[in-house]
Amino acid sequence: MASLESELAAKLQPDVPHAARIWNYWMGGKDNFQSDRAAGDGVAEVYPEIVLMAQHSRRFLVRAVRFLAAEAGIRQFLDIGTGLPTMQNTHAVAQEVAPESRIVYVDNDPMVLVHARALLANTTSEGVTNYVPADYHDPEKILTEAAATLDFSQPIAVMYMGVMGYEPDINVVRSIVQQTMNATASGSHLVLWDGTDTSPAVVSGAARLAESGGVPYILRSPQELASCFEGLTMVEPGLVPIPLWRPDEPDAQAIDAYGAVARKP
Repeated sequence: MASLESELAAKLQPDVPHAARIWNYWMGGKDNFQSDRAAGDGVAEVYPEIVLMAQHSRRFLVRAVRFLAAEAGIRQFLDIGTGLPTMQNTHAVAQEVAPESRIVYVDNDPMVLVHARALLANTTSEGVTNYVPADYHDPEKILTEAAATLDFSQPIAVMYMGVMGYEPDINVVRSIVQQTMNATASGSHLVLWDGTDTSPAVVSGAARLAESGGVPYILRSPQELASCFEGLTMVEPGLVPIPLWRPDEPDAQAIDAYGAVARKP
């Protein structure tokens, strides 16, 4: 175990901004380095709404998972590209509604792997929470390893929460989503959101992130994101800015991030 942690520590690269840690910083977390905070502040200078986007992304996850567990009857969740654990993670939300829920988290970041140990310990006695170290570009590995925890003959919620912007080719994004959903049973759901190119300010923010040394994040049009749901049935209200997806607040405002939940027939 000690050698594993030493190997992981060597891969953390604290001087290089990392997407998961930058996002953790925007969400108010403590698992980040000075390079991540500097990069995050640089983006926020030209696009202050990024902090709001980070907060709304978690609220969208909570609303979507609660809907899936409470209304759609989903008891299995495959959260791909989960990032660093913060508050109200997928397993906590799902198991609050249905304690027997089974959750598999997927990420390829060594810092996430270290923190996953604490995440795995936080589950109900009835449910199961596991972690698969993998890149979303390898859906075959993800599906194979997730099958040790999830029953693919039963419905599964597949989640891509703000991570597909790190793949520059929308055709590759569509292929990854399609391969994953093709492996799931009828009644499964896709949950996906990503940043959109819907304002000049957010485009400038993405450019600043790349200039700071962070991994470039590709903003999509809402139409491009909609193409990832081909063959699925959108749950109302469809693909919308994430604060407007079944909002808890009556005065919710749109931001430059669109998401949706859709059911596999």
